[in-house]
Amino acid sequence: MSRRNRAILSLVIAAAFWAGNYVFGHVAVESMSPFSIVFLRWAIALIPLVLIAQLAEHPDWRMVIGHWRFLLFQGVLGMFAYNFLLYAALHVSTAFAASLINAANPALIALVALVVLHERIGWRGAVGIALALLGVLVVLTRGDIGTLTTSAFGSGTWLMLGAIAVWTVYSIAGRMGPKLPPVTAVTVQAAFVVAGLAVVAPFVGVTIPKDAPGVASLLFIAIFPSCLSYVLWNTALDEISPGKAGVFLNLITLFTAIWALATGETISVSQIVGGLAIIVGVLLTTLPGHGKEHPVEAGAGISKHATHGDVESR
Repeated sequence: MSRRNRAILSLVIAAAFWAGNYVFGHVAVESMSPFSIVFLRWAIALIPLVLIAQLAEHPDWRMVIGHWRFLLFQGVLGMFAYNFLLYAALHVSTAFAASLINAANPALIALVALVVLHERIGWRGAVGIALALLGVLVVLTRGDIGTLTTSAFGSGTWLMLGAIAVWTVYSIAGRMGPKLPPVTAVTVQAAFVVAGLAVVAPFVGVTIPKDAPGVASLLFIAIFPSCLSYVLWNTALDEISPGKAGVFLNLITLFTAIWALATGETISVSQIVGGLAIIVGVLLTTLPGHGKEHPVEAGAGISKHATHGDVESR
């Protein structure tokens, strides 16, 4: 398998795990506060992250920590703020609805990457992004896009819009930052977040899940979206540029629909049509063409995480 194909597969798997974050996060918020989920998630994930970083990258920890200001900034954005807003949204919204809003993230990232990084996406990339976004709108409106003008935004929508804005800044900043071992960078960010939240926890309070679904949801979130998704996404972004990789965040919506179907929810025709449009949009944006891609080399970026969290994400 070529490096590019491995990167594409990594992005797909990361998106599938992040979709699970929406589904299991919706279960977790029934017994835990958003603050508690974020704190416990990264506290549990920190141990396997340290082991993976040490075994896979043999990093110079002192050198990496020397970039603590940048890593702290990224940790606050991508690991705390994005996830806190996501879980707050899941408290008042469904997992599928939140994932639909998150699917607008790639278009926002590509636009910001174009303006800030002068990243070229080409006509096919532009068509792919537009088609993927159209697919999301079809799913969101159940085939009647005209309803967008008559539907009022609820608190869950605004929280998710804040989340994708945070993940966009996180992704672009990561691309412009110092070149660091990706897994190690994620680990240090997680350590900063856990240390900071541990100081605040006695004043805010931490709720522990007391039933089996809550415990299982927390463990899933800590291992798969927290460890594996971030590692896979960071590694893939060494091969695929942020604007193009970001389109894979649309797959979170599709995978969330699959999770929902597996748990007994019904899927409509419009959701199937929209899902197919998302897949075609991803393929148009990521499959290699005849021309040569010219990514911007603005500091190859550390954790180039999701182009939110990478993401919803992230």
